Amino acid sequence: MDLTKDYKTEFMTNEGLQNLISNWIPDLEFTEEGSQFLNITVKPDQLYQLMSQLKTNNEANFDYLFCLSGVDWGKELGVVYHLESTTHRHTIVVKVKTEDRENPTFDTVSDIWFTADFHEREVFDFFGIIFNNHPNLKRLFLTEDWDGFPLRKDYVDEINMVIK
Repeated sequence: MDLTKDYKTEFMTNEGLQNLISNWIPDLEFTEEGSQFLNITVKPDQLYQLMSQLKTNNEANFDYLFCLSGVDWGKELGVVYHLESTTHRHTIVVKVKTEDRENPTFDTVSDIWFTADFHEREVFDFFGIIFNNHPNLKRLFLTEDWDGFPLRKDYVDEINMVIK
């Protein structure tokens, strides 16, 4: 066994990541939005394919989903995923959005990263976003009889609202 060999691979730049990923799926939107991480916006019907490739591609190897957040942008609802490769030490942000506020639906990534299981349940609970094929999509924090989704910007609850 050669103990002098360095098993860590080289960090890929945002430009390198963009070149790699843009070959997989056409029409992805890439930005850096003033952050150090490459931001990718993907269409809902391409989300699962992109996420699968980000995890399984040896050059990308995004093996760690460290944050999954629901977002209400006003007109659109969506999810923001922060991914890291613990092997290559690069990080990206993936965003998916829908204007369908009545039936916001995306594919689950809980079978790709197990940490998504509870994060997706939290987003479902507070934003009402449904994750197709999630193994146990039910409320996590709120009671089953809770009406509405309290982290949406249009949510109104006259009884529980704190008014300043």
